Amino acid sequence: MFSKIGQIIFDNEAVLEASDFKMGLEIEMQRVDETGHLSQEPYPDTIGDEKVNPWITNDFLETMSEIVTPPADNATDAMHYLYSINTVLRTALAPGELLWPLSMPPILPKDRSKIQIAHAGPEKEAYFKEWLKYHSISEGAPSGAHINMSINDDLVELVYQQLPQRFENKVAAQNYLYQIIVQGFMRYRWFLTYLFGASPIAEANFFENGEQPLKRPVRSIRQSQKYGFENKFPGDYSSVENYAKKVMNAVKAGKLQSSAEFHGQVRFKGNSDLNKMVKEGVDYIELRMLDLDPTSSVGIRTGTLRFIRLLAGYFIMSPSLKESEAGRVIARADEMNEHVALEDPTAPCEYAPTAKALIRHLQLFVNQIQAGPEYQEILDDLEYRVNHPETTPSGQLVEKIKNNSLVDYALHQARKYQDGAIQALRPFRGFEENNGNLSANELASDLFGGTWRLNKPE
Repeated sequence: MFSKIGQIIFDNEAVLEASDFKMGLEIEMQRVDETGHLSQEPYPDTIGDEKVNPWITNDFLETMSEIVTPPADNATDAMHYLYSINTVLRTALAPGELLWPLSMPPILPKDRSKIQIAHAGPEKEAYFKEWLKYHSISEGAPSGAHINMSINDDLVELVYQQLPQRFENKVAAQNYLYQIIVQGFMRYRWFLTYLFGASPIAEANFFENGEQPLKRPVRSIRQSQKYGFENKFPGDYSSVENYAKKVMNAVKAGKLQSSAEFHGQVRFKGNSDLNKMVKEGVDYIELRMLDLDPTSSVGIRTGTLRFIRLLAGYFIMSPSLKESEAGRVIARADEMNEHVALEDPTAPCEYAPTAKALIRHLQLFVNQIQAGPEYQEILDDLEYRVNHPETTPSGQLVEKIKNNSLVDYALHQARKYQDGAIQALRPFRGFEENNGNLSANELASDLFGGTWRLNKPE
């Protein structure tokens, strides 16, 4: 079952390191009013300046709040950060303001000129305006959950030391390990769309010119290339070098404004100069393939993070794709994802047999590495979703649709989460000084003090 690298990890009792990813989260949520329209209130003053606060900022739209967490050693720590910062934002909202819990935006005005682009500083605002010359407001309006993951350095060192004939230096080993993980997520992104897709319909005025191309609910509009935020420019995931080369060539050819405009479902991250990133090594990867989970006040569940972490560990220890085959396999996976994204959320998935086979492999993997009962429980729950599509997030949302809208449900969830936040006994006020520009250490100290120790083993 293991690849050569996987066997090395297993034989050297480094399985813990192989699943020991640092995780950081970026969760986008629109600020709305009590009627389910974009808020007209300004960015909350008590959380500092949106241009310098690195932990609560805006992304594309002035109403699109983005919560960013520092890297944490495990899913539990990441969620503690997320919950705490989410509560800070909620307690800073104006009366009548709420956070929209769905990935697809709330009701948009027909007059797009009434929608404010984020006040993000001259450079980013110029980028947004240039982007809008080739894209619509609707393309940038959906929100999602992004997960940043970095590999344990001890694992990279182990692989490099054990395979000196294969890698010319440690950076080459590091890039290769990230490549394996990214290929795995791209290959099985359709599986994540099925399990976690939660954008079955769009609200009024999302589609331009009053068009309603979707005649029924789907699993995930946001994850659809045709209708969602999916990047129309495909990446090359056959290697880190080829990834960088394709993006940079696209920038030179004018197909992309900059490398930052490449919004692939997974991105290699490091030096913003992609040539330097290749030479210096990938620092982390960014997963961008999850819709917001409306059943969580913070847009994602701890179990989901643990599953993503499990998948990454499984991919790093499994056989990789040949460079010559990667393009074809991932292109087919893209087609599968488009099909899954546009399936009826309450109907069985066409690829259910493959999904069940993957879960069985993951169950074997969990048993082999003795990951613990919580991971087996997660897999049991996800297997149930495969067998019962009506229990998936999108399947459950279908039952909440009234008059072709989820506004009533979304507002109910939003008010419930808002009420919970404003009852916080000790609301955090640390962003009111220095415009919210706190370091990660300062944030941890101010948020948790001596009552909670960071980076505990999970």
